[in-house]
Amino acid sequence: MRHIFNRQVFSWALYDWANSAFATAVLAGFFPVFFKEFWSADLTATESTFQLGLANSLASTLIVILAPVLGAIADVGGVRKRLLLLFALLGICMTAGLYFVAQGHAWLALALFTLASIGFSGSIVFYDSLIVSVSKEENYDVVSAYGYALGYLGGGLLFAATVAMTLWPELFGLANAAMAVQVSFLCVAVWWLVFTVPLLMFVPEQRKSGRLNTLAVIKGGVKQLFSSFQKVRRLRYVFLFLLAYWLYIDGVDTIVRMAVDYGMALGFSANDLISALLITQFIGFPSAIVFGFVGQRIGAKTAILIGISIYFAVTIWAYRMDSIEEFYVLAVVIGLVQGGVQALSRSLYARLIPLNKSAEFFGFYNMLGKFAAILGPLMVGIVGMLTDNSRLAILSISILFVSGGVLLYFVNVEAGQKMASELKD
Repeated sequence: MRHIFNRQVFSWALYDWANSAFATAVLAGFFPVFFKEFWSADLTATESTFQLGLANSLASTLIVILAPVLGAIADVGGVRKRLLLLFALLGICMTAGLYFVAQGHAWLALALFTLASIGFSGSIVFYDSLIVSVSKEENYDVVSAYGYALGYLGGGLLFAATVAMTLWPELFGLANAAMAVQVSFLCVAVWWLVFTVPLLMFVPEQRKSGRLNTLAVIKGGVKQLFSSFQKVRRLRYVFLFLLAYWLYIDGVDTIVRMAVDYGMALGFSANDLISALLITQFIGFPSAIVFGFVGQRIGAKTAILIGISIYFAVTIWAYRMDSIEEFYVLAVVIGLVQGGVQALSRSLYARLIPLNKSAEFFGFYNMLGKFAAILGPLMVGIVGMLTDNSRLAILSISILFVSGGVLLYFVNVEAGQKMASELKD
């Protein structure tokens, strides 16, 4: 435990605390509900689901294009923290902008949401890569899980406060629940900004000597990107892991982004769905830490496979679900494994890559994660539109967990570490 209570690790992990406010209160919580009931109330359920899925996919597409290039540039120029701040500020400003979008302006809301999602996802490329600056390899599992745990706690605390605002707006001097949701977007932006500061101040980053030439850094980064494709091909188990991760994290991210929308399509009330999301957050806090220690004991790969199996069972159960009580149970189950799967995937990948190329390789890692987030929400939206059946749409996600789990099973961690250590420029 002493490894996670030093200033550098804590400051790094606080960025999870910071950005999880967006992931929880905006991405998974209020935006899908508010979009359906306020900004696009004149559309059918399947039409609004399709538009929401399209916005998520567009944001992810742009990150797919940008992530590996930005990662390569950051490694060449030693500017990970600067680029993290740039993307974080984009997300913060666009999230605050949602406060000003009037009722019925669905496309403006989607545009700001898309830009905010780009800022959120882009900043995580550099946040993830900085784990090698604050932790030794033997502590990756615990430190990574610590970050996710703080994210669940921080995101959950702010989300709980904003939910209270929507339930009792008069206590906060607000006119109604709609105004409370809009104010919540401002609260997320301020929270995100304030808790980004410790990372910028206290997380170390090896800077390149001499004055940085912006054009030279960009050219060097792009050149490094092309060479990194060859490196990934040479690192067989990195390549196999990335394929596996691409598939199973697709399922994880799609459930995060579309669960509330799915519940509303089944006729469950928004208040019940938001409450279930809060349960997931607060269960996720201790569970992510426990999962980190489990991964350290039995191996990150084995623990991830257990989590994937549970997710597969969740999608089958969700397909047959009929009551809000079942939704609550599924929220609990997801809370037990979601943070663990995400955290141990990050720490397992950190073991498989060359340490001096962490931002570059994490660019690929986040690229595939966001590429998955293109296909998953879009798949759910298209299947729902074609079949007019939300249950079939959610069931299709199970394929991703099965295929991702099978590929992960064949990743040889020890051999992958040896290949990474022997890789030459």
